[in-house]
Amino acid sequence: PPAMLRDEDTEADFQRFLRRVDDVTNLLQGLSSPDSAVREKAIAETEKKLQEQGGSREEEEESRTTLNRTLINTSVRAFPSEIKAGLNGFLAALEKDAQERAQRRRRNEQLANALKEQGNEAFRAGDFALAIQRYSQGLERLRDKQELYTNRAQAYLKLHEYEKAISDCEWALKCNKNCLKAYFLMGKAHLALQHFPECRQCYEKMLQIDPQKENLFKDCVNEAELEEKRVRDEERAEREAQAGSAAASSIQELLQRISSPGQDILYYTGGIRLLAEAVSSCECSGQTFFRTNNGFSILRNETVRGALCAESKSPAEVELCVSLLLLFQAACAGNEENQRLLLAQPEVRAQLAELLSSGTAQLQRETLALISLYSEHESGRRLLLQHDLSRWLQILMAFVKSTDARADSAMNILSDLIGEERFQTQCQAMLSTGVLPLFTQLLVCARQVNQAALARAVGVLGSLCADVGLRAQLAGSRECWQACLQLLDGCPDASPGYQQCVFAVLGLMMNLLLESNGTIQDLAVPISGRCLPLLSHQDGRIVTRAIGVLSRVLPASPSAVEEVVRAGVVKKMLKFLKAGGQLTCSYAIKTLAICTKSSRRAQEELLKWDKRLQVLLKLLQAGDELQVGNAAFCLSQCLLLPGAASALLGSSVVQLLLRQAGGDAQRTSVQQNSAIALGRLCVAEPRHIQQLRKLNGLAILNSSMKYMHSS
Repeated sequence: PPAMLRDEDTEADFQRFLRRVDDVTNLLQGLSSPDSAVREKAIAETEKKLQEQGGSREEEEESRTTLNRTLINTSVRAFPSEIKAGLNGFLAALEKDAQERAQRRRRNEQLANALKEQGNEAFRAGDFALAIQRYSQGLERLRDKQELYTNRAQAYLKLHEYEKAISDCEWALKCNKNCLKAYFLMGKAHLALQHFPECRQCYEKMLQIDPQKENLFKDCVNEAELEEKRVRDEERAEREAQAGSAAASSIQELLQRISSPGQDILYYTGGIRLLAEAVSSCECSGQTFFRTNNGFSILRNETVRGALCAESKSPAEVELCVSLLLLFQAACAGNEENQRLLLAQPEVRAQLAELLSSGTAQLQRETLALISLYSEHESGRRLLLQHDLSRWLQILMAFVKSTDARADSAMNILSDLIGEERFQTQCQAMLSTGVLPLFTQLLVCARQVNQAALARAVGVLGSLCADVGLRAQLAGSRECWQACLQLLDGCPDASPGYQQCVFAVLGLMMNLLLESNGTIQDLAVPISGRCLPLLSHQDGRIVTRAIGVLSRVLPASPSAVEEVVRAGVVKKMLKFLKAGGQLTCSYAIKTLAICTKSSRRAQEELLKWDKRLQVLLKLLQAGDELQVGNAAFCLSQCLLLPGAASALLGSSVVQLLLRQAGGDAQRTSVQQNSAIALGRLCVAEPRHIQQLRKLNGLAILNSSMKYMHSS
């Protein structure tokens, strides 16, 4: 590319250009000001500028011609009659000059944009030198275009020309002091040069400019801290090696022996075992010695790589792979840099899933232990999720069939991963074809599998329901619902482990019932029917979730409402409202609200078992507005029955409803439900109006009448 000016020359020229633009702008504003004092000052400055320009031209002429001694008075004030004409001419010249400059800038901007696009194409193609050339040509056309500086800095980073990248970022910040990309790239360049304080300063500046970039800031700072730790560890290991560390010599010698080709498989197995022990015995320095001596290169050994990648492994190959997994655990435990390097090995990435599904207990156990080193920490999960884990949910869930510690290890890994959005997205690919058939099989065979692990697996799928797409797939699966119902059938007199599964399945059903579809409508009657026996369960947690399922499934089917009302659900809900905790009460009053909405029998039974509606009146004073709103709704439904309003004479019902309808409630729906109940109360029993007058509530009653008519 054409030679660029030195930084100091370019900056000085750039600053002079900006000052000239500012001078002309200020001069134009002064000459056109309505303030006469400002205009006078602008005229004086104009005279001075004209004299300076005239003087500079005369100096140029003197260098080429003989001296012209004719005296010319350039003062604007010397010719009062010509001031206006001269000023107008000067302004016209300035305006023409500004127009020409603007036209040139537009033309240069078009050319600079075209060159920028050419540079971007070259960058995408991996031709970073050509990209730099195009960006440089664009900057010759338009020197203050920030994007050209940051794009060129990015290309310099790719070519490891970090100082040039930093220089371009500094120029970009002269054009735009809040350029996030400039600080980001400059931080990366400082990191590559191991300028750690400067690197952190760049990232902190990013966060100051845009606090919403906190996640990016954390990632960048974590990367810098990891690199700083790597450098520090390697410097310490180098000092120990120079001091004659026996561990360093041992690790180096073992790696050399393992890398030698043509040996028996048992030779490599034994060497790898010894190497794992040497790395473990030296703690942090052992891991560093392993890395700095290119320890992961043992995978280049054909015998080692062949054993790792073999589809059907012989006993000797299994033993070698177990030794290899133990070595990787020793090298990667608590060491993020080694974890990163291990997953950078294509053979390892490809074989982790195969080792998990190999069917060989020892291989599976050590593979799970290795993966756990990653999944237990955010940085490790981030490394794992850079790769395709779409099969992992199905593979790990299959360990529910194991009766040993493998099941617990697999569920720990799933619990770690399931909260990661990227893992949830990857799970969608295999959910319907792989995961759901396995899951339904596990539910059906709940008595034959590891029940503690199954309960955790159900919880994992419940967590997946946070993703709307995954929840819709699960909720639409008739097989999934039927398997859940089959598991609930076996609940009476079940073991503690089985009851854990029941509790987890009820939670999953509650999550799935956030959806509304034909499958749920079709199965609403059997779902509610399975929940009714659970209302008498000795485990209060199971009772609460059974009520929760009822509160969510009953709106899907009037038939289901009739069935549960005939089965005595109203009396049971009143019992829970009298003695249950807050969550139980929330589900119970919602269930009552649904039943009384569509079933007159439910209204009659509520009044039968609570003649003065004391339970509802108590709930109207609850601190939870959802409970208050549902209680007011139930009350308004019961007030349609003859005698219900009269039964409330002498109670505090008017005061309670008036308080909620009058604005104490924050939710509009609670205000409306309370207003409707108040209106129905006074229509059904006019004697309540006297109490309303005493409380100055007639205006609120009048406003509630519109809700009554609409209801």
